[in-house]
Amino acid sequence: MAPTRVTNRIRALRFHQDEMTQQRLATEVGVTRQTINAIEAGKYSPSLEVAFRIARVFGKPLEEVFQFGVE
Repeated sequence: MAPTRVTNRIRALRFHQDEMTQQRLATEVGVTRQTINAIEAGKYSPSLEVAFRIARVFGKPLEEVFQFGVE
């Protein structure tokens, strides 16, 4: 499976939020830890709804959490 062109700052944001675990983020967003891991690693693009939920947990606009790379 090719990596997604959507990149993110989830790992950095978790670190700056009291070193939040993937499990804690997953619980707050309503997904599994494996889903957060795959999104964070760039192996999976979240649905728009999940992307907004993740951004909301960090109190950031969507564009500060996710970026779409163009070739």
